[in-house]
Amino acid sequence: MRTVAVVLAGGTGERFGTSVPKQLLPFAGRPLVEHSVAAFDEAPAVDSVLVVMTAGHADRVREVLAGGGYRKLAGVIAGGPSRVDSTRCAIEALGGEECDVLFHDAARPLVDQRIIADCAAALAVHQAVGVAVPSADTIAVASDGVMTAMPRRDSLVRVQTPQGFRLSVIRRAHELAAADPRFGDLPATDDCGIVLRYLPDVSVHVVPGSERNLKITFPRDLAIAEALLRDAPAGPSRP
Repeated sequence: MRTVAVVLAGGTGERFGTSVPKQLLPFAGRPLVEHSVAAFDEAPAVDSVLVVMTAGHADRVREVLAGGGYRKLAGVIAGGPSRVDSTRCAIEALGGEECDVLFHDAARPLVDQRIIADCAAALAVHQAVGVAVPSADTIAVASDGVMTAMPRRDSLVRVQTPQGFRLSVIRRAHELAAADPRFGDLPATDDCGIVLRYLPDVSVHVVPGSERNLKITFPRDLAIAEALLRDAPAGPSRP
């Protein structure tokens, strides 16, 4: 069964405070989105890579990636107004042939080969996998400025990407979500959340993540990521 990596590069840069999507901003000498594409293109377990870009910017990403020599790049398609919509665009583009699919945030440019390999291997056994790291902080539930509960820290993890699924599983979860009139009142923020809500019989296996696999949300995160990249051991360079 083939494994497809979907790089989700939607978003408008609103929280980042830029006039262009942050996925197109320079990071370590190339646009942010290109780092994720390069990581999956190099991964032995990945057969093809599909990029889902903010509507109106797909042509620019095609131009950026055209000169990168990415052998596994299957295409760049326009996404929807939300992450959920962009995921659904990818599911539709993948067609009906069963496969394993890894959804990854383009805003996580430092995903490493170990995480990708572990996710692909886990999908040989499980129908759904999510990357996560233990929470070092105590987390409290708060409402109207008042703490109402404090779950045990050893049961909490911070969720990252990639998130992997059998294509038929994630397609069914999104079909159920789309048919739920209450979904918009409490939308899930990622695909593991949709599976947990709509396919409770499907276990989501946890793959250990990495503190390096951070998400670029605010401008200061770019500086942190650049520092992490400088401190990383030198790896094989791309031709």
